This record gives sequence, structure tokens and C-alpha cells, in this order.
Amino acid sequence: MPPLRRPMHLAAFVEGVNHTTAWRDPRAGDQMAFSSFAHIARTVERGRFDFLFLGQGLRMRERNGQLFELDIAGRPESFTMMSALSDVTTHLGLAVTINTTFTDPVDIARSFATLDHLSGGRAAWNVVTSSDAFTGENFRRGGYLDYRDRYRRASDVVDACRALWAGGPVDRADGLAPVRGVLSVPPPPQGQPVIIQAGDSAEGVAFGARVADIIFSRHSALPDAISFRADVDRAARAAGREPGDLRVLPIARIVLGDTAEEAAERAREIGFAQVGPQRALAFAEQVWGRDLSGFDPDGPLPDFDPVRPETPLLQGRVQSKADPAAVVARWRERAAEEGHTLRSLMVAEYAAPTFVGTPAEVADAMIDRVATGACDGYVLGTHLMPGGFDEIVDRVVPLLQERGALRTDYTGATLREHLGLQACPGSRAAV
Repeated sequence: MPPLRRPMHLAAFVEGVNHTTAWRDPRAGDQMAFSSFAHIARTVERGRFDFLFLGQGLRMRERNGQLFELDIAGRPESFTMMSALSDVTTHLGLAVTINTTFTDPVDIARSFATLDHLSGGRAAWNVVTSSDAFTGENFRRGGYLDYRDRYRRASDVVDACRALWAGGPVDRADGLAPVRGVLSVPPPPQGQPVIIQAGDSAEGVAFGARVADIIFSRHSALPDAISFRADVDRAARAAGREPGDLRVLPIARIVLGDTAEEAAERAREIGFAQVGPQRALAFAEQVWGRDLSGFDPDGPLPDFDPVRPETPLLQGRVQSKADPAAVVARWRERAAEEGHTLRSLMVAEYAAPTFVGTPAEVADAMIDRVATGACDGYVLGTHLMPGGFDEIVDRVVPLLQERGALRTDYTGATLREHLGLQACPGSRAAV
């Protein structure tokens, strides 16, 4: 295999929703207990991961006006949890997901500066946006923000936060995030937290290329990952940056076995546990746009055409902008070629792991993917809370380290140093 230019980066992602095995599996632990999150943080720090972050939702999902119970799981407020985890870790980066649509710059800047001080320079901000009026009903601002304006506001919010972190008076009267004042917390040790962003649209990629240090990508399949990396590199150059200024980390999930056959069977079992009959129908409803509750999930795909309703059946989940007719046509083609039922197709589409095999096979595949230049490492998810990362750290990480693909110890103190990013003006490293 070709050598890596530098060791890969690894992060841990705790979603809280989507993967029902995280809370329904008999081995699952408490989804709100601090001990569960502390176990994950200590485990991935032992594996020399760069950072940990939590998925964050601002409203519980609903289906036809009722709570979508398959999603109910622990989703603690991230600043509180990460502040507590800073006391039981010494090197691990701590990333918080904060929505720019419904949060003001002064609140964001103060909270992140505080976390960066508490952790000794290990804070990161996963910047997300929303044009969802359903979510916006919880906030004074409401759901007024048009879809086309969400990145305009996000850009203004990030710029305002950076001005606040730099210290001194800030007077920004223009744009969608006006700020006037001085931050009540000293500048962060890193100068500013590491910025993480995920966006697939042209606007999202351009925004991330301008402001982010890390691009969190859903493109884990190799051809898609290579194409997406090329898009990011072009956008970085257009923004006046070098592609090497950004780290591209796609989501990845690992299923291990003592043999390739055992790993494949485990992957199948996990997939069907994650996507039960009700969840399979819920996934399909988002594309067909109609109630499928009376449909047989273990039968063939619906033979009628999709529609695009004014109000989605499932609210609180990011709605795909893809053409439903095109998605259904692709699904029907795949189902015919691979012999899928509706449920098995939903498993293949939504719950397929990225790497399946023995620890050695998985380690080699991870290294190969990074060596192509498609990514700089991975954000690893898990199907089990809180012990899902244990097997990866115990069985895959040592092989990555033996192959020189992953650090054997931390050499810096801050998250920016872990990631090999340039120090920000005003940071301790830049002084």
C-alpha cells in the first residue's frame, strides 16, 4: 500500500438517534449517565483519537404529529457534557454542535471561549444550520429564516464570533448577525476553537471551504469520497486557501469479526437490528411522501410513484433535496439487481457499515482510503452505547499504530496541534 503523507486523524461521533441498537441492545448502557460518556471519552483518548463530538437536536422528531419513539434516546446538552468531560480527559478534543440559525454570536463565543479555557485549548465547534420552521417554533426568532439565507447567517455568525474571540470592541451592524460589545471572557487559548462544518450543497461546500478547519463528510464510499474531496479542494482555492488547510473526515462505521465471514454476518445482524420494520417504513415514507404504515416492509417496494407533500410525515429530520422520482427509480433498480425487500434495501441504503472484516483487513482498508487522498481520516460512529468503541480501540488501533498510520501518543496539548493546523493569531502557540 502507498505510504501516508501524515498519520490519519480519528474522531468519535455519538449520535444519540438514528441507530436504535445504541439504546435497545441488551448490552447498551444509560444514554444520559455521565459515566457512559466518560467511558467513551476515556476509551477514544486511550486510542489517541483527535476529538469526540455529540449529535445535537433542538426538537424531538415527530411523525404525523406524534413523537417518533424509535428516536428517543439520550441527547444531553453538549456544552454541559463537554465541560464535564474536560475534567476526565487530558488530550482529547471536545467538539460541540451549535446551530447558527437559532443561537446568537455572543452566546456562542462566550460558551466556546469558556470551554477552551476549561479544557486547556481542546474546544471545537461543529457549525450547523437550519431552515426548518418545525424546529424554529421552539425559538423566539421562529422559523422565519429562508433556506437560501441559512448560510448567509451562518457566515455572519462565524465572522462575528471570530471578531469577539480576537478581543477588543466589536461593532458589526450589518448582516444577519449584528454584534456590538466586548466578549466577557478572555480570548481562547487556541485563539479560536477548531471549526467543523458539514454541507453537501454548493453553498455548504463553499461556506465550509471558507471558514472550516475540518469538513465532516457523509461520503464514505470511495468514488463519492474522491469526488467530494475534489469539490472541497476547488472551493478552498476559490476561497483563497490551500487544500491542505482543511482536514476532510467522512463518517465511517466498522464491524469486526475473527473471520471475514463472521464480520459479514455481524454486519447483517446489526443492520437489521438498526432498521426494524417501523424504521424501514419511516425511511421509505420520506421518499414516497405518503403514509406507508399499512405496507409490508418485508415485501417488495411500493409500485406507485412518490409525491412531495407540503408537510413531511417525519419532521425534525433533515429533508433530502434529491428528486424523489429519481431516488425511487434508483432504489427499484438496486432492489431488482440485488434481490431486496423494502426493509433489506433500507438496511443497505441507511445502515451499511463502511469497513467490514477482520481487524487487519479493516486497518489496511482504512489506510488505503486515506492514501488515495480521498480523506485525512475518519469520524467513527458506533452502533452501541457506550462500549461500541472498545473493540475498535483494542483491536484496530494497535494495527494502525504498528503500520505508522496513527499516532502512538499525543505530541501537543491543543486540538489544533493534534490536527496539525496553524496556530491562530492571539493563541498561546502564536505568542
